[in-house]
Amino acid sequence: MRLFIDTSDSEKIVVGIDGEMFESSSKKEKSQALLEFIDEILVKKGKKISDVTEIKVVIGPGSFTGLRVGVSVANAIGWALSIPVNGKDISKGESVEIKYTT
Repeated sequence: MRLFIDTSDSEKIVVGIDGEMFESSSKKEKSQALLEFIDEILVKKGKKISDVTEIKVVIGPGSFTGLRVGVSVANAIGWALSIPVNGKDISKGESVEIKYTT
């Protein structure tokens, strides 16, 4: 199952599960809301985090802080599950780079 994460927009978070997209406009900061939102979507779809086999995360353009939250969460999940993030093997030291605008 592919997990999609987009935190590039300052107003919302977008999380996708196998192509089905969900938006959150939580009043919480992205850093506080993203993991909770991912868990909420997984529960809603009857899935577990261990069902995720790959992650696609938006790397830009967008604000540095918003992108950093999404990429950091994607990298952490990718490392913990030993799955690729944007096609890179995080567990082997490969990295996903952010492309932000000012």
